[in-house]
Amino acid sequence: MKKILRHGIFILIILTALDVFVWRGVVSGIPSREASLHFLDVGQGDSELLLLPGDVAILTDAGPDKSVLRSLEKVFSSGRHYIDVGIVSHPQLDHYGGFRELIRHYHFGVIITNGRDATSAQDEWRAFLDAAREDGTQLIVLGAGSEIRHGESTLRFLEPDAPLAKSKELNDTSFVERIDTPSFSALLTGDIGLNVEQLLIKENAPIDVDILKVGHHGSKYASSMAFLAKVQPLLVAIEVGAKNIYKHPTKETLARLASSTAQTILRTDTHGTISILPENGVLRIFTEE
Repeated sequence: MKKILRHGIFILIILTALDVFVWRGVVSGIPSREASLHFLDVGQGDSELLLLPGDVAILTDAGPDKSVLRSLEKVFSSGRHYIDVGIVSHPQLDHYGGFRELIRHYHFGVIITNGRDATSAQDEWRAFLDAAREDGTQLIVLGAGSEIRHGESTLRFLEPDAPLAKSKELNDTSFVERIDTPSFSALLTGDIGLNVEQLLIKENAPIDVDILKVGHHGSKYASSMAFLAKVQPLLVAIEVGAKNIYKHPTKETLARLASSTAQTILRTDTHGTISILPENGVLRIFTEE
């Protein structure tokens, strides 16, 4: 299936067994020449915005509530009402809760999930899915091996594979996304823990990147030294709320990060939204605090 819409900007989504072509135009904004990555301050939750040349927006997770709106408005150009791709890393409220509110303000070209249903806050999960369908948004289930491509940039889903997607532990089913652009590479890890990190190492997955989104908000059960040695990040971002009962990020994880190759460690609870903007071969970092 192939749809051609405005401006010739396209996203190619490769499913495991089926190729789907989704074409979308840019509604507003000045086309950017380089990709940028933004770790949005949404409190105790995750939300990452990838902007590609042509002002194509891919939003992974949306935090627990409407706080994502404020953070997006600071990044987006005024008057924008379209997000090309939404991705729910896994169905836990601190990762998808904000999507329902976003659908009231933005139209999504497509929203991608891992196929699992929520095991808690189930009414919220169903309300989100219903809101997406009512808005006419296409819902697609993807897993390991699928890709999103635009121009010279690629977003690859490294996990979960079919067995992992059936795990009783929802955190294990999180999408692990590798982003490659001409300017930088990044790894988004959802809430994966040590066991999935070990699986990625065992599979010799391509996880060596410039930028790492730390797994599970800095939990001590993620970001092992073996994993960090394999990733070899230059910059790490921790998405965490200033007030959380989990004491994230933990001192154990912070110590491991300090011993890693990371030259810069940033966190949304102290720095606010973190933006990486390439310019002339240099990754410029901007924070709110």
